[in-house]
Amino acid sequence: MNADLCEIRKRAVLVSEYIDGLDEPFKEKYLWQKQTYQLQTDAIDELKRHARNYFIVAFSASWCKDCAQQIPVFALIAENTGLEVRVFGGLRGDPLSHTSKWRIPPSPPEVLTFAVEKIPLIIIFDINGVEAGRIIESPKQFPTLEQEICEIIRGH
Repeated sequence: MNADLCEIRKRAVLVSEYIDGLDEPFKEKYLWQKQTYQLQTDAIDELKRHARNYFIVAFSASWCKDCAQQIPVFALIAENTGLEVRVFGGLRGDPLSHTSKWRIPPSPPEVLTFAVEKIPLIIIFDINGVEAGRIIESPKQFPTLEQEICEIIRGH
């Protein structure tokens, strides 16, 4: 099943808009991470070459510590490469449910479509909507998010 990137564009916001729309004190934490993070330049140069061929979707919540570390990096990646990064935000757990992790609404129904278990969930798609790979919470193979995305693209 290919993802409908047009539908994702309608329902998810650009990463910069997501950060701009956060409430305090969360917005301040996200902006601090964005201002202090140093991108790995070799990976950014590689991502620039592939930017028009890939699309990234992230699932996030303002209260999530891992999201506050990773989502601002995506804003920098988007700004420095032209790679389109969209965010489904506002995820809320459902502590009263024994069958569903997320309360819908306010969580977007896409949490079910993409089987979101942990956040941030980052999904890299090619421009045809084919999933190239996922990063769950944080990079696992490489020290930086941008290097991990490069490796996913290389393997696709």
